[in-house]
Amino acid sequence: MKYIWNYYYSITKKMLLFAGQWPYQKKREKLLRTILLITTELSVMITQIKYLTDQLYFDWKTLENPEEYEIMKTYAAKARLISLTYALYYLICCPLFIFTSLIPKILDIVVPLNESRPIIMPHECHYFVSDDTEYFYYIFLHAFISMIILVIPLLAHDCMILTYIEHVCGIFAVAGFRFKNLAHNTGIENNNIENVYDKKIVSSVHTHWRALEFAEFLENTFSVTLIIQMLIVIIAMSLTLFQMAIQLEDPIETMRNTAFVVGQLIHIFCFSLQGQKLIDHSLQMQDKIYNCSWYKIPVKSQRLLLNVMRRSLQPNILSAGGIYIFSLKSFMSVLQSAVSYFTVLASFQ
Repeated sequence: MKYIWNYYYSITKKMLLFAGQWPYQKKREKLLRTILLITTELSVMITQIKYLTDQLYFDWKTLENPEEYEIMKTYAAKARLISLTYALYYLICCPLFIFTSLIPKILDIVVPLNESRPIIMPHECHYFVSDDTEYFYYIFLHAFISMIILVIPLLAHDCMILTYIEHVCGIFAVAGFRFKNLAHNTGIENNNIENVYDKKIVSSVHTHWRALEFAEFLENTFSVTLIIQMLIVIIAMSLTLFQMAIQLEDPIETMRNTAFVVGQLIHIFCFSLQGQKLIDHSLQMQDKIYNCSWYKIPVKSQRLLLNVMRRSLQPNILSAGGIYIFSLKSFMSVLQSAVSYFTVLASFQ
């Protein structure tokens, strides 16, 4: 038996030991290894987040007039509303998901039966005790506190990405505003008109370049974390749909599984909606340039706009490892796949 264990499970055991996650590992060693891994991860993430945060302040300082300030302020207000709504939804729904395990206990008090109803554990786990039902409330308290502690960092990560996307869209909107108002130059002398147009075009191109640079850096920074998230979401959703198909006769478990799947779909939808917004804003630049009364600009200055229009044909995207592109079209594909998967599983019952 020992030979079988070492041959088949030794690699997994060594990886868990290295990560400090082996359940029979010494507490001190487990703590030191966990702290080392978390510190290493934070040392990488903090530097990137610091760079992105500095860019936010820099972009606000480059605004030239009150109209541009109002544009950025509008997108910042949208980012705040999105983050607030997103965070409140999960901070309310995740504890409610845990509290569903108390339904049998509540029903035993409100509508008692001759015998106690079966206990529903907050999640499938093993707490190294002989009888989980005896320690139900301790397990429930641990699951509830752990849920809150784990959800908050995930919300911080997600809200940060959603806020940065709104910020990039705001920069695109400012660049579009500058391009749209290129020809508004009444009262300029003819001998100085080309220099004025060139300066305005350079300012607009620079803002557009800033938006492209920020969007690309955003894609490169969060691509890995997003692909990990998507893999976790897809695996968790698949397992939940499988459990739902098996436990259709149990209303409480069906309700919990449905709530979990809906929560994951909302998670993907929020990112897909923001990804679609990023795609739309990057593609709209060519339309704003075309509608800027470019025919009033000197021909020499008009040529400076061609490169921007050509670059605008290629949209900026937010993707998960370059595999899954966050857009409404991709979300519909995920939704259709989930429904089809559930329908196939349910047909076997």
